[in-house]
This record gives sequence, structure tokens and C-alpha cells, in this order.
Amino acid sequence: MIAARSFTTRLTLALALLLVAYGALVGVLGRHVATEHEQESLQRLSHGLARHIVEHWPEITLTDPDQADRAARAELLSMLMVVNPGIQVYVLDADGRVQAYIGEPGMVRQEQVDLQAVRDFLAGAALPLRGTDPMGSGMARIFSAAMFPPRSTDTRPPGYLYVILDGQAREKVAGQLSLRRVWQGAGVVAAVGLLVTLLLGVFAFRRLTLPLHRLAGRMREYSLRTLHAADAQRGRSPTSGDEVSAIAAAFDEMTQRIEAQTAREQQQAGAHREMMAGVAHDLRTPLTALHGHLEAMAGKTPAGPGRCDRLLAAALAQSDKVRRLSQQLFELAALQSTDQVLHCERFRLDELVTDAVQKFDLGDGPPPVTLHGAAPGPLELDGDLQLIERALSNLIDNAMRHAPGAAPVRVSLRQSGGRAEVLIEDAGPGLPEELLDRLEQGRSLRDPPVRRSSGGIGGLGLAIAQRVASLHGGSLQALASPHGGTRLCLALPLAAP
Repeated sequence: MIAARSFTTRLTLALALLLVAYGALVGVLGRHVATEHEQESLQRLSHGLARHIVEHWPEITLTDPDQADRAARAELLSMLMVVNPGIQVYVLDADGRVQAYIGEPGMVRQEQVDLQAVRDFLAGAALPLRGTDPMGSGMARIFSAAMFPPRSTDTRPPGYLYVILDGQAREKVAGQLSLRRVWQGAGVVAAVGLLVTLLLGVFAFRRLTLPLHRLAGRMREYSLRTLHAADAQRGRSPTSGDEVSAIAAAFDEMTQRIEAQTAREQQQAGAHREMMAGVAHDLRTPLTALHGHLEAMAGKTPAGPGRCDRLLAAALAQSDKVRRLSQQLFELAALQSTDQVLHCERFRLDELVTDAVQKFDLGDGPPPVTLHGAAPGPLELDGDLQLIERALSNLIDNAMRHAPGAAPVRVSLRQSGGRAEVLIEDAGPGLPEELLDRLEQGRSLRDPPVRRSSGGIGGLGLAIAQRVASLHGGSLQALASPHGGTRLCLALPLAAP
């Protein structure tokens, strides 16, 4: 198999072909211009030749065979041919027919000359002018012409003297000498110019295509390292073609790999969500039943510091923890499986925040959650009330569980432009560094899951709140807390007026 030419080689060949074509075009046009110039110069130089002959040799003007001194006219025409063998002298009658000429008998093959070109010449038309060649060459030739002086008895022009300036004899000599030298010189100049231009073009092309060549080489090496076994068995090589073809092939292969990888990731993500939803659903039902049974047992057990009470309390705490975890997994899987809010309605966020805070005030002691700051007034949102209420509950519950025995959790509501911001603050130890980094960068808190140092998955409540905010066009961010602990901001867009 013949190796494909490189991109630089193809550019060089294209340049060479263009230069050759351009040189040929310039040569043809140059020859045409030079011929036109030469013939115009010759015709201008010999413009008055026929008139001079007519004025100084009147015997040539006699077209009547009975009156013409044939010997004198033949001698004059012979003299002209000897002085300039390249010309052809003809005597024409008033209709343009050849009456006399110098040459061998039978040389005149076209006895009728077109007089329109002769009249244009006599009228002073632009040169060069070409007329009929009586020798029958089929080519129009430059000429000089003069009309014979009319006599008093003539009713029409007596005739014309018609002189061909570039006859066949002159054409043969010019073709053997001048044109050969011209073409030889032009060929040498064209060859030298082509060679110099090609050298400069190759140098410029190599400099310009060097980065492309290096990039193609890197892509070829990468393709060789990552060539699939099936392609290798079929004998397909990623290195075929020039630099541009190699880059195009590598780009196509990269596109296919990205699409395949994206499809695999989407498939894995879908399978992961389905698995999480299935596990959460399977766990929720038996754990809910277990928790109910334990609650019933705790209600029937006599109060006291006995061991049974402690075991039941521990069992209830663990079952509640598992129930809450499964519920969060189920909710998070459901939220991740959709990209839009399914149940959208308009409601007041300030009332929802007040209700969420009061829901945690169930005992007789100090409330674990308090509202702080001035009320911003009615704040209306368009969204899923249940989801936003769930996000607020998760944030408050996380704050209460991670700051036990500390100051109450502080909840405040404020308006910032077209957004409503709910602030939840606690005096606990603060969020893990990984969670803070993800919140600051706006990254997902669920993919990949956050592992607790003590084992297990953490941040599910925060992940649910972040997903709910994202579905509503908002965000969840961690702010600096002046009192220490954690300060989270749930920002949601307000409803359009």
C-alpha cells in the first residue's frame, strides 16, 4: 500500500501545479501581446509603403492589361520582392480581385480580397488591421494598401495596391529565429522562477504546518496506545492519511469515546438511582413496622431504671436512625430522578418558616429552635411547598442533632433583591471540610457520597436541601458565622409579581 503524502507535500504539489498553470497562462498571454505589438509596429512602420509605390511608380497603377507596361511592372514588383522578400505585392481591381502579383503561377489560391479591411485602413482605423491572404493560408495578415489615383473618365475607383507585410517567407524566418530564442529565454526564466518559488513555498509551508504536524504525531501516538483490539484484528491503522486526516480521525474517535463514556455514566447513574430507591423502599416498610412495635413495647414496659428500659430506648434510637436514613435515601433518589418541580403552587415562605420552627417546639423547656431578626413581611414563592418544607426541616434537624446541649438553633428570614434567604445557625462544631468545599464551589453533596470518619454516609439532609434548592432555581451556601458553629443560607427566588 502506497503511503499517503503528507499535508506539506500536498500543499507543495498544489503550489507547483498552480505555478506551472500560471506560467503557461502568462506565456500564452505574453506571446499574444508580443505578436500584437510586433504586428502593430510593423504595420505602422510600413503604413505608407503602398502609397509611396503608387506615387512614384505610376505604371503599377494600370489595371487594364492592354495599357499596362507589363515588363516595367514586373521589373518593379521583382525589385520590391528582392528588397524585402517577406512582403507580397498584389494589384487589385475596383472589386478586389487580384489582377497581378509577384510569384510562381498558381500561388494565388484566393483571388478575391475583402475590401472592407482595405477601406478601414485607408480611413485611418486603429492598428493592427488584418486582411485577406490571397495565398490561401486561411490566416488574416497585416497589410499596407493604397488606392490608385482616379482618372477623369473613371466612374469608380480604378483599383488598389495591396501589400502583405508578414508573408509566409517572413513567418518561416521569424519562427526559426526570434520565437525560438524568445521561448528558450522564457523557459529558462520560468524554470528558475518556479524553482525559487517552490523552495520558498516549501520552507514557508513547513514552518506554518510544523505545529499541525506535531499535533498529528501526538494524536497518532495516542491512537496507537489506545487502539481497540477489534480494530487491530481488522487491520485498521489510525496512522493512515496525512496530518489533517489523522487529526480528523482522532477527533472522531475521541467524540465516540466521549459519547460512549457519557452513555455509560448516564446508565450507571440511572442504575444507582434505581438501586437507592429500591433499597430505601425495601428498608422503609419493615423498619417502620419495627419502630412501631418497639414504641408499643416501650409503652407497655413499666418505667424505671431497669435494663429493659435502656435496651428499648437504645433500640428505639437506632431504629429511628435507620428509619430516618432510609427516608432520606428514598427522598434523595426521588429528587435526583427528576429535573423539574412536579407540584408547583404559590405560597408564603414567611408562614412556612414560622410553622417549621414551631414544629420543633414540643416540650415544656426552652425551645430548641428560635426565630431571630425582624420579619421581612410577606414573601411569596412559586414552588413545591412540601419539598421546601422538607428541606427546612432537614436543615433544622441537622443543626439540632450536631449541636446537642448548645444554644438553640437560630432561624432568620430576609429578602435580598429578588431572592428570599433562610438562615439556619447553630453553635456546634461546624461542617466537615469536604462539605464546606462542595458548598462553596456549588458541587453536589451526593455524587460522590460523603464518607464520615466514623463510617457510613453523611450529608444526606444537606444533599436533599441542596437538590430542592436547585430544582427551584436557588442554592444552598455556607456562610461565615460570627458566633461559631455552622451558618447555612437557603436562597430561593421570589415569585414574579
